[in-house]
Amino acid sequence: MKKLLLISILVLAVFYAFREIVYKPYMWKKAMNTPEHRLQMGSFLFSKQTGSNGSQSSQFNYLIFKVVEINGDYVRLSPIRQLSEKGKLKSSDFSFTRDTYHSLKLNIKKLTITPILRNDLYKEGATYTVNDYLLNKYPSLKKSRYYYEELSESEKNIHSPAEYFTLVYSKEKIIEKRKLIPWIINNSDKPELAKSLSQKVSLILN
Repeated sequence: MKKLLLISILVLAVFYAFREIVYKPYMWKKAMNTPEHRLQMGSFLFSKQTGSNGSQSSQFNYLIFKVVEINGDYVRLSPIRQLSEKGKLKSSDFSFTRDTYHSLKLNIKKLTITPILRNDLYKEGATYTVNDYLLNKYPSLKKSRYYYEELSESEKNIHSPAEYFTLVYSKEKIIEKRKLIPWIINNSDKPELAKSLSQKVSLILN
């Protein structure tokens, strides 16, 4: 009986290893060659990330990004968020629940998601709520409060490394390893990959 149980456990372990090491990477690279899942400007990236909740336990963060710049191996992402209703600031508008995350995987291409310049977003302070200024300049917010921060020309200036390397990830690692590995500026002006901050990409949609 014990021998049969041990064999069953070994078979399951081999199957799991094959799925994680061989099958999933193969299917990911295959998907990368299709128009629907190819990494490109405007792509949506879904990432279920492990984070800390302030105690010894961890929690999952469900994040969605839009590709707003590709420059060689540098891929700049902008988080998809939702402005709160006026006077009703809610923390749930800044992150996604598990159910909303999975729902958006199916419906995000049907949503109106407004690109907003950073200066406009914070023009009336960091309120993260819909206001008259934003509604007048971005009428699409009347249809949907989902948005992402659009890059201004000055934010594309790679010659200012400390300012440039924010939410910039390796294109190669996304495609080859299915991982979000950020480029960072540490103790010099030379960017380096922070492999310790690696997170998995769940899905890319165009």
